[in-house]
Amino acid sequence: MTLQLVLLVVAALFAIGLYGAISQQVVVMVMMGIEVMINAVILAAAAFWWYLSPAVDGQVLLLVIIAVMTIEMAMGFAVATILHRSRNADMTDSATGLRR
Repeated sequence: MTLQLVLLVVAALFAIGLYGAISQQVVVMVMMGIEVMINAVILAAAAFWWYLSPAVDGQVLLLVIIAVMTIEMAMGFAVATILHRSRNADMTDSATGLRR
């Protein structure tokens, strides 16, 4: 695989994630679109590190970024679950007033 092909896949993934984040109104679907966009950025960074200098340093940093992203998405899903349980709201329009 060449760098151009990987970047083409990254652009397609980012576009799909952007469409998913903008077009949906369900909180979980918006978060999934954002997750796909973040994964596209991580894939682009991995491709650049692999093709420019295939050292292990870049891959270790990417693993740390993936771990942080996993924790962030778990916290986001927890907030969406609490919002759904407490207010029975799963749409972004009904989640605007989160203050008590």
